[in-house]
Amino acid sequence: ARAPEEIYAAAGEAAALLRRGEIVAVPTETVYGLACDALNAEAAAKVFAAKERPSFDPLIAHVADATWIESLSVVTGGADALARKLAEAFWPGPLTLLLEKHPRVSPVITGGLPTIGLRVPNHPVLLDLLQRFDLAVAAPSANPYQKLSPTTAGQVLAGLGGRIAAVLDGGPCTEGTESTILRVEGETAEILRSGPITAAVLQPYLPFPVRVPERHAHAVSGNVRVHYRPDATLSIKPAEELLAILQNPPPDTGFLVHSVALRESRARHLYVMPEDHRAYRRALYATLHELDRQVNRIWVEEPPDGPEWLDIWDRLSRAAAG
Repeated sequence: ARAPEEIYAAAGEAAALLRRGEIVAVPTETVYGLACDALNAEAAAKVFAAKERPSFDPLIAHVADATWIESLSVVTGGADALARKLAEAFWPGPLTLLLEKHPRVSPVITGGLPTIGLRVPNHPVLLDLLQRFDLAVAAPSANPYQKLSPTTAGQVLAGLGGRIAAVLDGGPCTEGTESTILRVEGETAEILRSGPITAAVLQPYLPFPVRVPERHAHAVSGNVRVHYRPDATLSIKPAEELLAILQNPPPDTGFLVHSVALRESRARHLYVMPEDHRAYRRALYATLHELDRQVNRIWVEEPPDGPEWLDIWDRLSRAAAG
């Protein structure tokens, strides 16, 4: 394994490693991804091995611009027009489009499925890498399978140090949770993973309703029942229950709260989350990583209701599943 100071790479070194079939952690605006050349099946196998991720769980391809749609997918007619309209509106950004994969894309990348997730990340460091070196990378989150996603390079190394060739440090992620995954087929549009871009934001760009099914059978990244978990046991509780627990907080227990009624507690490991949805999302994984180093149990106050909070509910519910 390389020494910690040697594992940090510049863009040129990262590109060279990727072209040689190595795996490199890269920053995106959502979370750090564990990247490989999107057209190299052997490199993709290294990603699955490093994360201990099952081979049926597909990877998302990150590309420099919308011209890669025709290189990595097959879209025709109305689907092509809608894909390009959505790409023009939301790329670069945290929207993944689920499209029919191009034959040149290995089924190893797509988990054996006929579809591929594509997006243009909105992060200057990764965009520079993709554009300057004409690369497309397949990248799930850069963490051991089902564990907390990383939003800093240090968190990547804490989880995958010794298993990857390098990390390209782009600073803390600005969005903080994974991208929205959207599938448009025929005259239906479905959000298959909630994320920063909601159905209400997408709706003006589509001629039919955007559905957000509570459950679906499509295999997409992050859609297993248990996911995004800290090592500590995580539970979600309403404010009233937490208020009672905080009267005499158990030892070795941490709390994530947001409501006024809970903020004044003097519990040792109490983190007050922002009331604003975007700020909450940006802080979520970073705060959970911090708490996970300190406690064995985490109580999380129920997030607010509303469609814009679906991504937070999704991540916390999967983290709490046992």
